[in-house]
This record gives sequence, structure tokens and C-alpha cells, in this order.
Amino acid sequence: METTLFYGGEWHLPAKEAWFTVVDPATGRPIGRTALAGAADVDRAVDAARAAQRDWAAIGADARARILHAAADRIAERADAIARLLTLEQGKPVGDSRKEIDFGVEVIHYYAEEARRVGGSIRPSASPEVRNLVSHHPVGIVAGIVPWNYPVDLYCWKVGPALAAGCPAIIKPPHETPFAIAEVVRCFDEAGLPPGVLANLPGRGPEAGAALAAHPGIAMISATASIAAGQEIARRAAGNLKRLSLELGGHAPFIVLPDADVEAAAKAALRRSFSNMGQICIAVNRILVHRDVHHRFADALAAQTDAIVLGHGLEEGVAYGPVLNASVIERTQAHLDDALAKGGRLLAGGQRPRLDGLEEGFFYRPTLVDEAPLDSLPMTSESFGPIAAMRAFDTIEEMLAIANGLEFGLAAYLYTEDLERGWAIAEALECGMVGVNVNDTSDLQAPFGGTKLSGLGRELGTEGLMAYLEPKLIRMRRRAIG
Repeated sequence: METTLFYGGEWHLPAKEAWFTVVDPATGRPIGRTALAGAADVDRAVDAARAAQRDWAAIGADARARILHAAADRIAERADAIARLLTLEQGKPVGDSRKEIDFGVEVIHYYAEEARRVGGSIRPSASPEVRNLVSHHPVGIVAGIVPWNYPVDLYCWKVGPALAAGCPAIIKPPHETPFAIAEVVRCFDEAGLPPGVLANLPGRGPEAGAALAAHPGIAMISATASIAAGQEIARRAAGNLKRLSLELGGHAPFIVLPDADVEAAAKAALRRSFSNMGQICIAVNRILVHRDVHHRFADALAAQTDAIVLGHGLEEGVAYGPVLNASVIERTQAHLDDALAKGGRLLAGGQRPRLDGLEEGFFYRPTLVDEAPLDSLPMTSESFGPIAAMRAFDTIEEMLAIANGLEFGLAAYLYTEDLERGWAIAEALECGMVGVNVNDTSDLQAPFGGTKLSGLGRELGTEGLMAYLEPKLIRMRRRAIG
């Protein structure tokens, strides 16, 4: 397999030849290569977008919606093939890959319709002879930076609302997982998207990402990335005051109160800790359990963790696959070693398994650590791998101090049967999203994003569309009658 760069309605080799070998995480073997974009390629994509910008904004929301619906329909028709590609390059089980693509299709259809409903308003004026008309217009050429953990999903989160709003979009997909997104780009092209409206520039952050962030021709950048990468993007974007939407790192607490359904909570914690092998921004990192139910919860979660079966994501029935690469294993091991050295207790996992036929794959047993000290790495730093740390608490005040004590503020989870108290705790948690008796904080029609160093701006919901629109005021003096 091989993919190149897409801009101006055509596929191109990079201006400066550079390639990256893509590896199947389950086997460690190469499956293809992708071209890598650099600053010169960004310049060319911006030129193509600039040529298309005015016409794309002018055709109106209905015409844009027809193209977006057609693209989404094509993606849906090819979903099985795209899911297989995604599993080969990223590692997640093919069933999860299919769910990711299906949700991406929903996102595109949703924003195709939401853009049709963007209206304006007439606002009150201090002068009876003046009318204030407020309308909304595309912000301009936008850029998007997509991560490798949910590449198709998050690609759609950015492209769907941007194109629906009338903005040409230049996207840097992850060079580690470029193939599924390339197929999605082909679907947009075949649906009749005008040349220049969409660019696809796989590349590395320090080259392609930095060039996008600093380019004066780009009005906005939306990035899903680490905190360090987001801070660098913000510094580079400051030169021309780009609008920013940044969804950055998380370190979600999972809180279990004494009245919670322990079995249900353990099952929910398992899936949110180890789905996609913990490589999710809203994955559970810290599990805070009231001391009254601590041992029951720990026993239930440890048993469920030990029962996880790993395998190649293309194998039937496999629910958990490899991590992306060796660096994820190294970070997971470092976090485990630090927690154990400081007094933590290993309950499950903690080693690399040997799987027949997959000895060179990047597999690591889902790992659970109890009694993790507050200063240990898994309790303070985003692991982004298959490890969760747990500790008991005695009071709500103690729990809130721990949950709110870090610089992260993306998501949190709370399990309790007392919904009045749950509501109060949810409001006290310093994060952008809280799941109460649910272990997922993403919903198509609700805003997704964080506070503190976990980012700024929101995706999904109507907020995700309005991020790409600029309000304009027209003050008009009316003529007197007669």
C-alpha cells in the first residue's frame, strides 16, 4: 500500500521526497508507506484552498450538504474495507474500527444538516432608527491535526463541520495511520467536492504541523494532540492570531461511591480503561474507590482484567488488540515500575504476553495497580496505554481534592445510586465532561472538550459547527416612511 498527498483535487508526491513506513502493530511487519508533507506542500495546499475559498462559501449550505451527504454515503458503502485498513495500521479490533467509521459517517451527515439551520438575528439598538443585523460567515481556510488513536473518527469531527460551514480544510492526518483516511478522502473527491476545498497532508508534527500552525493564510486550526504539542501549536499560531480549537491530554478519574452498583461500575471501568488499549484521551487513569467498597471493587475489576484475551484485531471475536508501537509499551512499563517502586500493588497484568504467530507484535497485558501513591506516574501523568491505577478514599472532600488536583480537565466518571449527590459532585469536578453512571462522554449532539490544560474550544454538537463561523454585525439606518 502507498498513499501520497492530496490537494487541488489531485494526488501529489511531496515537494521534498520523504516517506514513512507503516507497520501492522499486531505483527510488527510493514504494510505500506506514506509520503510525508513539508512546509512547501503546505504552501501549495493553501494556494489551492485560497483559489476555491470564495466559491465554496458562496454555493450555500444546501449545495454543500448534498456533497457531504454523498461523501458520507460512499464512506458507508466502503465501511468494511476501510475498517480492515484501520485495524491493519492502528491495531484496534475490526469491530471497533467499524464503529469508529460508522460514527464518522453520522458526524458528516449531522453537520451537513446543521449547516442548513444556521440563521442570523436582528438585535435591539439604542437608536430607534438603526437596526442591528447579525449573520454568520465562514472563518476562512482552516487546518486540522488528527491523532492516530481514532484517526477516521476525529478526521470527520474536523472535516464535517468545517466543510459544512463553508471553510476549505487542510488536514494533517497521522503519518502512523494514513491509509483509512486516504480512502475517506477519495470518497469526498468522488462525491464532487470542488478542487482545493479539501487537502490531505500526512506528515510529522515538527514539519507539516508546525507549518500549518504558523501559516498566515490559515485562519483557524483545530488539533487533537498532547498538551506539549498543543502549547507549541498555540505559540506558532499566535503570529497571525489564528482561532484555536485544541483537545489535548486527559487524565480521567473514575469515582466509585459506597452506594454504587459495584459489578456494573467495575465492568464500566474495565472498558473505559482498556478499550483501544487505553490509547484514548478520555480513558480512565485514576480509579478512586470509597474504602467501604474498595476490596469488592478491586477484586471484581482485577478478575475482569485477567480475563481479557488479546489477539490480532482481524481475528473473529477479538475485543482487545495491540498498542500502536514500542514507545507505548515503554511508557506503560515506566509508569508501572514507578508505581510499584513507590508502594503500589500489582493486581493484574504487568507484562508482555507471547502470542502464537504474533511474537513481534506490540502487545502488553492490561494492567491494574492498587494503592498507587499520589505522586506516582500513573496518578500524575497521562499513560495513554493499558494501565489504570487505583486507590481508596474516605471522604468526598478527600476524593475531590485528588480528582481536581492535576492540570488536566477533560473528562471524569462517577458511579453512584444517589443522583442528587452525584449531580453535586459532577458540578464540583473541574473538567469539561462528566459521565454519571455512564463510561463515555462523547455524544454527537453534545459538546466535547476540556478545561485547564486539557484544551479550549469544543467539538461535536452545534458548538462544533459554530467554531468555524464568524459573526458579522451590519448596522443599518432605516429610511423614514414617506
